[in-house]
Amino acid sequence: MTYIDRLLKDKATLLLTKFPFLAIIGPRQSGKTTFARQLRPDFAYINLELPEYREFAKSDPIAFLKSYQNGVILDEIQWVPELFSYLQVLSDEKNKPGEYLLTGSQNFLLSSQITQSLAGRVAMLQLLPFSLKELEVQHKIDRWEELALGGGYPRKYQFDIDPTDFYPNYIQTYLERDVRQILNIKDLAAFQKFLQLLAGRAGQLFNQHNFANELGVNNKTIDSWLGVLEASFVAFRLPPYYQNFNKRILKSPKVYFYDTGVLCSLLGIRKSTDLNLHFARGQVFENLVVTELMKQELNQGNKAALYFWRDSNQNEVDLLQEKDGKLIAIEIKASETFHLDFLKGLKNFQKVAPHAQSKLIYAGHLVQQRETIQISNLWNL
Repeated sequence: MTYIDRLLKDKATLLLTKFPFLAIIGPRQSGKTTFARQLRPDFAYINLELPEYREFAKSDPIAFLKSYQNGVILDEIQWVPELFSYLQVLSDEKNKPGEYLLTGSQNFLLSSQITQSLAGRVAMLQLLPFSLKELEVQHKIDRWEELALGGGYPRKYQFDIDPTDFYPNYIQTYLERDVRQILNIKDLAAFQKFLQLLAGRAGQLFNQHNFANELGVNNKTIDSWLGVLEASFVAFRLPPYYQNFNKRILKSPKVYFYDTGVLCSLLGIRKSTDLNLHFARGQVFENLVVTELMKQELNQGNKAALYFWRDSNQNEVDLLQEKDGKLIAIEIKASETFHLDFLKGLKNFQKVAPHAQSKLIYAGHLVQQRETIQISNLWNL
């Protein structure tokens, strides 16, 4: 596989002309290092996971940074958070844009350090695994099940690794490295059980108390475990939409996985045909659509303003998207056959939010306007 240009490239190139620092964060192996080196091949490259670089940066940060005066990529910078304050001082002395490219695979840690030390000096972008649009440049994908099972991690496609070989090893490496680094979890078996239970409830309301009861831990532990998954870009909470539509709404979030390959592996799905009758077929398709829409926004450098809506009478819409000052209500169905019943939730929502646009995304091929609702599919997001 030759290098696939990332859709984030144009935005990243522009921001390098405006800010001293460009930070690229995302999951492990999502392509951050390759992307950074393609973006600025003339920059020195330093991987702070390597002990020799890390020791130098920790023991003498000023000498370390002065060794790289003409542009540098500092990879996995969360390993040396002490560098941020020194970076601020050196950057302020020069006031030169596009001098530092930072990457990291730990969201909260990196973001909090940046907020404290580099506020106003850094542009932040998220690079997730390949989107469908990026993959289609070199790979013909005919069925959504194939995309869901394969996920989007570049290394899997670069070396043509079967998902059943790639994802279990990816998950195990993640458990052994990131989980222990972010939070000293002694009982990895219990955490892995939590991860599997969470996969079975992807796209459903997150009930912290139920997880705590099933795993024999307290609510605080469940909250910290979910925080680890969010910090390392494995899973994320989709919040409810809080605007008052004259009905009390439920405040629990839903949880989705950043990559459906990881989700399918945790669910024990080994072949795309396994999805035909799997209990989580609808959840996997919904997760796929949500993350594809998220990637569309992130790849343009935008915040992905995504929510769901459900009121106390169990009326709901799978996804609400705020885009260009408009609210888009999206219903997601894994069926390949269109049914009028699919529009019921959207029509109900139109009564409480008449100015919202309405869209159905399903697994078939029909693309048309039905009354005030646009019917579309994964290939025409």
